[in-house]
Amino acid sequence: MSFRLEPVSFDDLPGWRDDDPTKVIEAMRRCQKHVSTVKPYRTGSLGISVDDLMPALSASSADIDTAEGARAFFEKHFVPFLIGPDAGSGFVTAFYEPEIEVRAEANETYRYPLYRRPADLVDIDDSNRPDGMDPYFAFGLSDGDRISEYPDRRAIEQGYLAGRSLEIAYAKSKIDVFFVHVQGAARLVFPDGSRRRVTYAAKTGHYFSPVGKLLIERGKIDAATVSMMSIRAWLEGHPDDVDEVLWHNRSFIFFREAAVEDEHLGPIAAAKVSLEPGRSLAVDRLIHTFGVPFYIASESLTRLDDGKPFQRLMLALDTGSAIVGPARGDIFTGSGFEAGERAGAVRNAADFYVFVPRAAAARYGHA
Repeated sequence: MSFRLEPVSFDDLPGWRDDDPTKVIEAMRRCQKHVSTVKPYRTGSLGISVDDLMPALSASSADIDTAEGARAFFEKHFVPFLIGPDAGSGFVTAFYEPEIEVRAEANETYRYPLYRRPADLVDIDDSNRPDGMDPYFAFGLSDGDRISEYPDRRAIEQGYLAGRSLEIAYAKSKIDVFFVHVQGAARLVFPDGSRRRVTYAAKTGHYFSPVGKLLIERGKIDAATVSMMSIRAWLEGHPDDVDEVLWHNRSFIFFREAAVEDEHLGPIAAAKVSLEPGRSLAVDRLIHTFGVPFYIASESLTRLDDGKPFQRLMLALDTGSAIVGPARGDIFTGSGFEAGERAGAVRNAADFYVFVPRAAAARYGHA
């Protein structure tokens, strides 16, 4: 994929002198612990490696608690580069962690399950991919002798997994469960007030097919005002059509359970660290490396900062099947209903500035 990359100064970043990126440094400390004790992140095609990042990751352990000190930290360790497609600007959306009421056992009201990963779902790569199977598939069905496509959303919701004791908990709305699948995580609230978290474990492997796009094509909702809220409102207003519309998205997500250890932080994401609300970005991991900072500036995105343009340093900590391209990002807004309200209508053009470690900046045309 071709794109433009040009060095800029920190003074070229809109709003940089007003930003407080101290929370980004806290997230970098979590990344440093992971890459030092578990394993490094895979290097994206842009070529920024964990080795390139290590001086900054190691220095993040310093006691930095002011906005001015945090900005000085990034100015010392990084060079900003404007990155984008050959023509046009970047694009941002947003995601959040839903919070839903659940029951441990099914009843007449709470009857829609969230599933653990089944034993017959296997990872697929070039070493075991059957001839003729779409290279997109990273998961499949193993019957012991051969691998094939896993049953899709419709088959699972019609009972394919019944009787296997894979249910984590039950929600009262199939629509709620679907949006948990879209977000890839949720906080579960039980009747006694206790909370548990589910995070992404695996998926069937089928392509993600946006139901919003389907409803737009059918003339059911307006493309100019489409949002998570408008999609949910249409589904809730047309209960007889819910199955047919949701089954259009054949992808189905499986979850693992986790404790809510810190109410402030989001779920553990693809970078294997907890998401920092408002400061975490999902990126195209084929291009970018987790742990790389990005400055995002969008004049039109005003719903996240009390009417002011969005101008904020973020850290690449997650990815997603819809996040494709050098300047495509998904902003994590936090957990719960209000975070969902903020995230739901974010679809904005934005400028992306990738922070390249100073030791590596010469490779990218910085003298």
